[in-house]
Amino acid sequence: MKIIVAGAGIVGVSSAIWLQRAGHDVTIVDRQGPASGTSHGNAGVLAASAIIPLTTPGLFKSAPGMLLRRDSPLFLRWGYLPSLLPFLVKYMRYATDAHVDYYAHAMSALLHDSYDQHMDLAKGTPAARFVGAEDYCFGYTTHGDFLADSYGWDKRRAAGAVFEIVSGEEYAREDSIFGKSFETVVRCKNHGRISDPGAYVQALADHFVSKGGTLKIATINDVELSGKAIIALDTCAGRLTADRIVLALGPWSKAIAHKLGVKVPFESERGYHIEFINPSVMPKNPMMIASGKFVLTPMEGRLRAAGVVEFGGLDAGPSKAPIDMLKRQIARLLPDISYDSTVEWMGHRPAPADSLPLIGANDVGGKSYSAFGHQHVGLTGGPKTGRIIADLIDGKKPNIDLAPFDPRKFSSHS
Repeated sequence: MKIIVAGAGIVGVSSAIWLQRAGHDVTIVDRQGPASGTSHGNAGVLAASAIIPLTTPGLFKSAPGMLLRRDSPLFLRWGYLPSLLPFLVKYMRYATDAHVDYYAHAMSALLHDSYDQHMDLAKGTPAARFVGAEDYCFGYTTHGDFLADSYGWDKRRAAGAVFEIVSGEEYAREDSIFGKSFETVVRCKNHGRISDPGAYVQALADHFVSKGGTLKIATINDVELSGKAIIALDTCAGRLTADRIVLALGPWSKAIAHKLGVKVPFESERGYHIEFINPSVMPKNPMMIASGKFVLTPMEGRLRAAGVVEFGGLDAGPSKAPIDMLKRQIARLLPDISYDSTVEWMGHRPAPADSLPLIGANDVGGKSYSAFGHQHVGLTGGPKTGRIIADLIDGKKPNIDLAPFDPRKFSSHS
């Protein structure tokens, strides 16, 4: 079949490669090119245990205080609040224990083998060199801080995640960069790291093109429908048609999805990073700094601090406060670090109200497919999502319950 994949992030490129390997004629369409958005700027962690949503019980009470605390990882552009409110009302409805369990069960199935999925995707390509098998660690300033997080760790354990809890002193014997900053460290097993997310996705896209795939740089302006099914994309390069169309546009998916009747309540969740170029010290493993909810990840020639949640829409430029918060935290954590220069970045994560990505057919006939909404775990879940999409298009039944990810689950209500 002739297939168009809209979007050249990790989810789109993964979908394109698996479809190409299945023998299809595949074109990727993207307005800027591979890894130009979230896939470039993420923390680079294959976070198989990232199965707890932000919407946990008590969020409604804690969020206002977090927004007002200077060193909190939660930010809001207050001028955007009126536009955000309808989404927030829906979002907060999912801050229940029952939904956390539902989410954890669904996401465990999607993410548990993420390292293996990346290895399968990258095997035999130049991208394979970027995939490593390091632990993903969480550093807690005090053991009390760890105990305060026990809700999430208990849920992860119940879902089958494997991790070990060690003292900061014990961890420092392997990796001394953090000194005595942490009293308790959690080491998550069966995880991994991408040493340069942007270069990794670019290498995968280059491999796709080298095998006969087409990469078209074009802005998608609109979609042409027959009933509720897409029949063409209206782009700045003209009208594009295909037998099947996959939508993997990340946070830019909402407008098209809504036209298709995929009425998912959806927002952009803005994330930030700072990179320290040629740093004097480098951690051995990716480390989540629990106090600031950001990850310090060793990358090729640089150390990246990435994370933070800001609601502020797709159009406004970067805010100063999240970057300032990251700088303060890193100055406390690594007071003696030196480096050649820094790079600051802001990008958009696609955030559905129930935090679950949309993976599957948008219409009964399977003319178009959704593959977006992964929030914080697009890199982690991208290769498996792509494989699932390829299987669905080929009429194969993936070995995973896709009901939680059904793009049509919101169609009866917005």
